[in-house]
Amino acid sequence: MIVDDHPLFRAGLKAALESAEGVAVVAEAERVADVPEAVARSRPNVVIMDLSLPDGSGLEAVRRLSAREQAPPVLMLTMSDDDGNLLAALQAGARGYLVKGAGREEVLHAVRTVAAGGAVFGGEVAGRITALLAGAKMREAGQLFPELTAREAEVLDLVARGYDNRRIARELVVAEKTVRNHVTHIFEKLHVATRAEAVARARDMGLGDS
Repeated sequence: MIVDDHPLFRAGLKAALESAEGVAVVAEAERVADVPEAVARSRPNVVIMDLSLPDGSGLEAVRRLSAREQAPPVLMLTMSDDDGNLLAALQAGARGYLVKGAGREEVLHAVRTVAAGGAVFGGEVAGRITALLAGAKMREAGQLFPELTAREAEVLDLVARGYDNRRIARELVVAEKTVRNHVTHIFEKLHVATRAEAVARARDMGLGDS
């Protein structure tokens, strides 16, 4: 199913997709409001979603679909390569993100990958995903422990992963003594006496690796 408000783009994308064996466009929609009914009626294996629609953001449509049982996976296909939109699409539940201008084979590969349960991101954005998610994690740490500075929250997340001070120093490219000072301040602010207690507090809040 294609969700895009430009008829010519939809027509071109439909022709490109249906020129490949085993691919059929079963529905089209132009608005966020039209998506739920069209999905229920046509039951697509994949929804290709634009970001900018006349009555709202495609991200809202993704969130609505993600909340449904047996919802089809969504592949974002948009003009925007903005970091904020990319991260918001991931958080909304999109399984793929391509920038318009991607070639036919790249789009077909993405559709098939997402339909098979995988996730796929275009070359323009793939390299930024790890950094974006890491940055979101640090913002989350700062929100969970507002008494900590941004750097202390970053150190706490690494402590929760089981890193020792030497490895944290390497990760952050700082002196080991600086890390020790941060850890001391973290202990004081969280009112804990040991590293194990700090790890427990952090993991209780979802930081660190599982």
